[in-house]
Amino acid sequence: MPFDMPGCRVALLLAAFGAALFGAGPVFAVGSGEASPDVIAKSPPVASGARVAGDADRTRFVLDLSQGVEIAAFALADPYRVVIDLPEVRFDLPRDAGVVGRGVVSGFRYGLIGRGKSRIVVDATGPVAIDRAFVLPAVEDQPARLVLDLVGTTREAFLAEQSRTSVARRALAEVEVGKGDRLPTTTNPRAKPLVVLDAGHGGIDSGTIAVSGLAEKELVLTFARDLKARLEKSGRVDVLMTRDDDSFISLGERVRIARDHRADILVSIHADSTQEDFVRGATVYTLSEQASDRDAARLAAKENSSDAIAGLDLTAESGEVGDILIDLARRETKTFSHVVARELVSELSASTRMIRNPHRSAGFQVLRAPDVPSVLLELGYLSNAQDEKLLTDGEWRDRVSDAVARAVLRFVGQKYVAGP
Repeated sequence: MPFDMPGCRVALLLAAFGAALFGAGPVFAVGSGEASPDVIAKSPPVASGARVAGDADRTRFVLDLSQGVEIAAFALADPYRVVIDLPEVRFDLPRDAGVVGRGVVSGFRYGLIGRGKSRIVVDATGPVAIDRAFVLPAVEDQPARLVLDLVGTTREAFLAEQSRTSVARRALAEVEVGKGDRLPTTTNPRAKPLVVLDAGHGGIDSGTIAVSGLAEKELVLTFARDLKARLEKSGRVDVLMTRDDDSFISLGERVRIARDHRADILVSIHADSTQEDFVRGATVYTLSEQASDRDAARLAAKENSSDAIAGLDLTAESGEVGDILIDLARRETKTFSHVVARELVSELSASTRMIRNPHRSAGFQVLRAPDVPSVLLELGYLSNAQDEKLLTDGEWRDRVSDAVARAVLRFVGQKYVAGP
């Protein structure tokens, strides 16, 4: 099928935007020429089927859609994957869709990546090149189809293609800097301390999936909403959530939200999993460059992979500025983080089962704000049947969210007595 087939047009601006944001190699952007923006806004397209066909030389990914959409596709390395960006889509696919691949495709993931934006990440077995990426309009009884053709290539050829487009990407990135869906920065003084609640994962990144099919992203969002209501009911703090729907938020953006709003504390909420299904209980983590134990290191590596799972180019993240003021802020923040961790362990120990040595540490990216005390709370293990039962129990959630709220409020009171 030729790339400039009827019903498809090249959208150069969308292609440039994708390259600017994600540091991608070759970018393909296509418009369907079908549904109007008004129709799409009222009724998001539905993805009803997906399949992979082909072999190690050439592999095709196909997604059935209720209507045509505009897409942008680009490849990333380390790990090798192809990202397909498209407008908001309702994915009505089996839970195991994308688990098994074929040819150069090892699997794929999908979900929301932001307001009105969806993403598919196609994992590759090695370096690949996008041969074609297009959308076929619906014909008679056949649905619209998103088609991605991939061919194997060498790492040298892959990197060479990225290098040829790097100058244009940098220029476009400068134009686009500061745009997006970020929350506005708070500059006015606040009457109350601000607590930022970070429900882990979201959108395309489901986090841990329990045997029952329960997704971590859904569980922790429910818990965060309950905790927010309890904190606000106290009248002593303001509360901001990094996400309040099924949207993907990058780890760096979660940190930036807390810093931009000058948060007094960030609590990142998760649910763990492990191969050992007898392990259960809650755990509180703080930041440390050297993990307190092997399990903490494993968990940090898993949680830090969220951006790669969502198809972000990790090499685009800028390094933190290192100076003596930042170092001093980090030391003070580390002390405060340990204080809130201690409060959480104390309250949770009386409210739910906790793992042995419940305060642990590792290099979690979401805890790296140098000026915001931050903790990561793992509510329990979705890989354990008893923990999963508790995590989905409303009475347990009420009890534990009350305990977390008490710990947070006590910490904030101590912090303000001690002074900033």
